[in-house]
Amino acid sequence: MEFSHLSIFIALSLALVVATNAVLPPELYWKSKLPTTQMPKAITDLLNPTDWTEEKSTSVAVGKGGVNVDAGKPKPGGTAVNVGKGGVHVNNGKGKPSGGTAVNVGKGGVNVNTGKGRGKPVRVAVGKRSPFDYIYAATETQLHDEPNVALFFLEKNLHYGTKLNLQFTKTTSNNEAKFLTKQVADSIPFSSNKVESILNRFSIKKGSEEAEIVKNTINECEENGIKGEEKLCVKSLESMVDFTTSKLGNDVEAVSTEVKNESSELQQYVIAKGVKRLGEKNKAVVCHKENYPYAVFYCHKTDTTKVYSVPLEGVDGNRVKAVAVCHTDTSQWNPKHLAFQVLNVQPGTVPVCHFLPQDHVVWVSK
Repeated sequence: MEFSHLSIFIALSLALVVATNAVLPPELYWKSKLPTTQMPKAITDLLNPTDWTEEKSTSVAVGKGGVNVDAGKPKPGGTAVNVGKGGVHVNNGKGKPSGGTAVNVGKGGVNVNTGKGRGKPVRVAVGKRSPFDYIYAATETQLHDEPNVALFFLEKNLHYGTKLNLQFTKTTSNNEAKFLTKQVADSIPFSSNKVESILNRFSIKKGSEEAEIVKNTINECEENGIKGEEKLCVKSLESMVDFTTSKLGNDVEAVSTEVKNESSELQQYVIAKGVKRLGEKNKAVVCHKENYPYAVFYCHKTDTTKVYSVPLEGVDGNRVKAVAVCHTDTSQWNPKHLAFQVLNVQPGTVPVCHFLPQDHVVWVSK
């Protein structure tokens, strides 16, 4: 597939951003801002593998093979952005050119390959509205989506011995899209009045299911939050850190659900000993992974949220270090939200809790 001048211009623009801005990579930015905060698995899973050294230089070359940005390794590898017949490729591979992370914009949409063997490319998944957006009524699809329905429970049941039917899969959005660096993410439009431009940039066909997902995600991000909620969709790890520290300060803990073995179906879990309250007071920032071509998180801070670490044991022997969030004030939620229909309670009457999927992150003050 031949690429338009627009695609080449976009790739060259991204290449120049990488080449001309001497900034910290996301991992080092985290360490500079949060030196005592451990990075949870939900974050490390979304980082592009890098091998940063002070000696590396960066060069930009435009030739027959496309636009290349190389981080300066003597052997093939480093960081490269290539525009050619195969799409737009971003490669930071070690050794062989195929060993790094590739972002390919081509006929099939947007693919991300982390370079581990031949691994499957990641596409914008055709998904459902998030059950964690509280201004919406439950859709018929959500009401019959057992894994999401099972996530909700009442705080009074959050204790040793409670049995729950749950399913833990790698992501709820079927979207393993990685983080872009802040300067690259900020250079890409993210606005409902720029949707056509966004679809063109990622070679997503208008009217396709992928296009609808992109539009829905942007619309959700642009809508006002419920009363008492401060929200922001962050497009990079750096932006997530900045938003969180602006709300909670720098002495924070970041946690996510960790699963020993993923399951393909619902099974019974029992809450084991060791349920623990995390953070001070009822303040937390919760970041939910969105469905998008690159990693975007819907982050929101409220003062009516309790966070718990919950050990779970499955009937098959699987062990889960789950993170649960309990909302003490649901009076502003949509009365027909999924949680109320599942639990048969009314808004604002009792605390509503839910487990967080593996690709979501909760931040609390230490």
